[in-house]
Amino acid sequence: MKETDREAVATAVQRVAGMLQRPDQLDKVEQYRRREARKKASVEARLKAAIQSQLDGVRTGLSQLHNALNDVRDIQRSLADVSKDWRQSINTIESLKDVKDAVVRHSQLAAAVENLKNIFSVPEIVRETQDLIEQGELLQTHRKLMDLECSRDGLMYEQYRMDSGNTRDMTLIHGYFGSTQGLSDELAKQLWMVLQRSLVTVRRDPTLLVSVVRIIEREEKIDRRILDRKKQTGFVPPGRPKNWKEKMFAILDRTVTTRIEGTQADTRESDKMWLVRHLEIIRKYVLDDLIVAKNLMVQCFPPHYEIFRNLLNMYHQALSTRMQELASEDLEANEIVSLLTWVLNTYTSTEMMGNVELAPEVDVSALEPLLSPDVVSELLDTYMSTLTSNIIAWLRKALETDKKDWMKETEPEADQDGYYQTTLPAIVFQMFEQNLQVAAQISEDLKTKVLVLCLQQMNSFLSRYKDEAQLYKEEHLRNRQHPHCYVQYMIAIINNCQTFKESIVSLKRKYLKNEVEEGISLSQPSMDGILDTIAKEGCGSLLEEVFLDLEQHLSELMTKKWLLGSNAVDIICVTVEDYFNDFAKIKKPYKKRMTAEAHRRVVVEYLRAVMQKRISFRSAEERKEGAERMVREAEQLRFLFRKLASGFGEDADGYCDTIIAIAEVIKLTDPSLLYLEVSTLVSKYPDLRDDHIGALLALRGDASRDMKQTIIESLEQGPTQVNPNYVPIFKEIVVPSLNVAKLLK
Repeated sequence: MKETDREAVATAVQRVAGMLQRPDQLDKVEQYRRREARKKASVEARLKAAIQSQLDGVRTGLSQLHNALNDVRDIQRSLADVSKDWRQSINTIESLKDVKDAVVRHSQLAAAVENLKNIFSVPEIVRETQDLIEQGELLQTHRKLMDLECSRDGLMYEQYRMDSGNTRDMTLIHGYFGSTQGLSDELAKQLWMVLQRSLVTVRRDPTLLVSVVRIIEREEKIDRRILDRKKQTGFVPPGRPKNWKEKMFAILDRTVTTRIEGTQADTRESDKMWLVRHLEIIRKYVLDDLIVAKNLMVQCFPPHYEIFRNLLNMYHQALSTRMQELASEDLEANEIVSLLTWVLNTYTSTEMMGNVELAPEVDVSALEPLLSPDVVSELLDTYMSTLTSNIIAWLRKALETDKKDWMKETEPEADQDGYYQTTLPAIVFQMFEQNLQVAAQISEDLKTKVLVLCLQQMNSFLSRYKDEAQLYKEEHLRNRQHPHCYVQYMIAIINNCQTFKESIVSLKRKYLKNEVEEGISLSQPSMDGILDTIAKEGCGSLLEEVFLDLEQHLSELMTKKWLLGSNAVDIICVTVEDYFNDFAKIKKPYKKRMTAEAHRRVVVEYLRAVMQKRISFRSAEERKEGAERMVREAEQLRFLFRKLASGFGEDADGYCDTIIAIAEVIKLTDPSLLYLEVSTLVSKYPDLRDDHIGALLALRGDASRDMKQTIIESLEQGPTQVNPNYVPIFKEIVVPSLNVAKLLK
């Protein structure tokens, strides 16, 4: 308490200090005192009210506890009185045992009297019931059957109550009503027959189906009543419980299973499309049946039967079982596709379970998959394995067919732009397209896998294509007269490379998502490289064909015959132009490169002839005449290749400028300027070697030994700065059996 008092005093001091911070506030001390007094009085009043409320509650609780104690004492006294009365009445109850036995005998005799009429009329009722069954009067049959069973069960129950151990009398009663069980079985057969045809019956005669359901519902109520009595007495009549509702659903389930299995009309041997036909029949039957069940059958069954939901589950389970059976068979690739497309797409589409006529009762998102993921994965693996083998075989067959076309005597077909082509790219990519379209019907993931497979096999195929094109070229070189249309088909092979490139890009753009494109784009550079190699080798083989025909005329260059007036270059130009008229059927990217390569090779062969030491000019007049001829021929070649390269937007005149630069060295009349001219030539063409310079000086025929040696040694010592954009042209020109020492001699 002392601690509390100290805290209160400290708080009060702090509060007063807060209120009296300025001198003028001292005038309000009395006002502050009255305000605090009012607050104190208010707090004390609330405290007193709270304490009074608590005291009232305690007083009320004590009063109630006192009353409860008095009630408990009264109950104890009452229980003691009841116990006393019960002990006194035991003797009285035992004296009434005879009365109880008399009551039991009276009830048994009353039941016997009541059932005497039914007992004597049992044979007649049995005959009437049998007739009603034959007439199809199900409700009346069941009424008669219920009367028979009621009589039998009543007698047996009374016998059971009187003497449950007397099996002889129980057997006698059961034997007398023996026909009852047979009638029950006959009626059940009739009911099951109606249920097996329920989807037909509900459309033709729904009242018959309603009658069957009513009979089953009655039997269910009887079963429940008998089971309840069993809990009390332990007695169960023979043949109970019948469980007809459970049997009804079992019959419907077997009917659904039989209907699904019975839709296979063909086999693979009789019809290649057997599975497609089978699945389509299943789709149509299931959809029609469920629509009938939703619109008609639900009206014939009590709501708690949930007949549509149960039928839906039965059909789903039967379909799942049937799909499992089909998946376990040795299916072909196209059959696997048909099965997976149906299971994964068609089943939940608007053509089947997603049909608007089944909504909203059927929620496709809540349906379990017909095939487990493991089975689907196994089927996809089998499909991919089979597809791989098929693609390899198809590609091999397509290439063999294309190779046969290469040997034809007729030219290949041309596309709409006039470029030669064969049918190989169209066949290959049509095959890829078909497989990708099929895969896309199943899933995006499978489509991507098939695309990757196609690209991988395309890579291998292009390697074989390259080898076959090389063998084609080698076979032609062994006999240039065969095949007859070698040039045209080699052009088609080159053009096919461009078509393959464009088709690969188109295929990826069409079937590949952007997010996975990077993952499989590495195969593209590899295929582009192979296609460029095939095209390059094809262009090279065609140019080789050209230069084989030019070989004789190239050998005339820089000879005495040439100096005297040979028309070798004229023939070369005509021959090249003639070949390039055929090469106009080559697509632009490759034709452009081929034209540039032909230009370069013609110039290289011309320069090789210069370096061959075929002639040596004897006078300034010959040098002038030879140089002027070289300039004219260079311009002639320049004109030719400008004409061939028109439309490409590039100028390759630099090759012909090399011939003119060589001609300027030959044409020079002042030998003292020869070093300057040669050094200028070397600075322009840094791949010029000593043997090239020696051959060039030997061609002039007027350079002394000392001059040759001085020029060569000076050029060896001088610094050379190579232009990074310079393309070597002399590098591949070899001066045969020629060295500086021999030239100097």
